[in-house]
Amino acid sequence: MRFGIHNPSWLFGSDPSQIFDEVKRKAQWAEQHGYTWFSVMDHLIQIPGVGVADEPFMEGWTVLAALAAVTEKIRLATLVTSVAYRNPALLAKMAVNVDVISHGRLTFGFGAGWHQPEYQQYNWVFPEQPAVRIRQMEEAIRLIKTMWSEPRATFHGKYFHVENAILEPKPVQKPHPPIMIGGSGEQLTLRALARVGDACNLFGDPDMVKHKLAVLRQHCEAEGRDHNSIERTNLTGLVLARNDAELKVKREQLSIPDPFRGAAVTVSQAIDLVGRFQDAGSQLFICSFYKNDRDSMELLTSEVMPKFAA
Repeated sequence: MRFGIHNPSWLFGSDPSQIFDEVKRKAQWAEQHGYTWFSVMDHLIQIPGVGVADEPFMEGWTVLAALAAVTEKIRLATLVTSVAYRNPALLAKMAVNVDVISHGRLTFGFGAGWHQPEYQQYNWVFPEQPAVRIRQMEEAIRLIKTMWSEPRATFHGKYFHVENAILEPKPVQKPHPPIMIGGSGEQLTLRALARVGDACNLFGDPDMVKHKLAVLRQHCEAEGRDHNSIERTNLTGLVLARNDAELKVKREQLSIPDPFRGAAVTVSQAIDLVGRFQDAGSQLFICSFYKNDRDSMELLTSEVMPKFAA
């Protein structure tokens, strides 16, 4: 099992000018302590369940470009970019820039989008039917792959078009950066993943992840795709304490809601949880630490990760 960190919030302190310095230190620390992945959300406002909408929030792709220049080994990604937020041809160019700056460490996180208030605020069209957004996502990926591979790209789809478009330089990674599709809808999203994706990112407990991976395997079989060619990852919100007494104190200090959309657990419980995700088929355990709790991050690093060292 490999480990990654997802940065869901930019609330590190009271000084907005220090926001990037803090996330830079977090990514560099993760790289130095054995994590293989660091991702940020690609939203323009904070989403429900993580924070409040008007808190400071940085745009994901400019942050990735900056992190690519100050890290050396860790894989970088957005979890995930909505198809509607940028013209896919422009996004193809932006992604290549990050891949070049990072010397081939980009994972291209992409999804169909869902946060309607954000669409309304930024004047993006929000198709009400999820099936439409998923079809847009899949078509955009096909266009982006074309631009990443062809000397001049021509693509005429239902939603997106390019004509004799030049994209140079090409990605460092060949044939292209791995494409992670966010979401786990069983009928459409996982089927699209089997057709055009290289990695999945799943939510839920180990039993749910195991079920979703079984569905993905079925779609891969139907598409003639080796399911082992798709990287299997899961994302879990995490709060860690050494024992039950410390966990009770931390719940109060961090004002952890009940129910909590994540796992507030002791170290021993976390070891069991990660083991269950591994048994379910996950290869990369990505953590988002509630309110950027540094103590939880250090406990996972020192007390949990060594149990899963190769």
